Amino acid sequence: MRAVLLIPAALLLLCAAALHAQGAAAPAAQAAPLQWGPAPAAFPPGAKMAVVSGDPSKPGPFTIQLSMPDGYRIPPHFHPTDEGVEVKEGMFLFGTGDTFQAPKLKHLMVGDKGSLPANMHHFAQAKGATVVAVTSTGPFAMTYVNPADDPRTPPSKP
Repeated sequence: MRAVLLIPAALLLLCAAALHAQGAAAPAAQAAPLQWGPAPAAFPPGAKMAVVSGDPSKPGPFTIQLSMPDGYRIPPHFHPTDEGVEVKEGMFLFGTGDTFQAPKLKHLMVGDKGSLPANMHHFAQAKGATVVAVTSTGPFAMTYVNPADDPRTPPSKP
């Protein structure tokens, strides 16, 4: 009779120990500070970028943070891959279409998220100093709807 009682008690203790181990919090890892530098030449001058994970220049997933001063604009453009955005600081305004139109701008606040499918034409503006996290798949590519808006294009000579 005693053995019959000990087996369920032992099983109960084992289950409790397993459940406790699963629920135990792992020690928190200290994240390395982001290394900020100028945004790639595909962006208009004035923005800064930090790589959070992955490598935007290589195939595979990546996350970057883009820091933009107040009033910073990104003219209509598109990417060959889906893009997810989360506002970390400030207010991020974005719209879709082939021309920058202020009435079309949607306002994203801190914590708001948005996503755009590959090849969707869109534009953006920062209201206040703004930081957004952008998640996509590399290699990163950005094509401006109007080639004259591309900061990588040398200005035409008169």
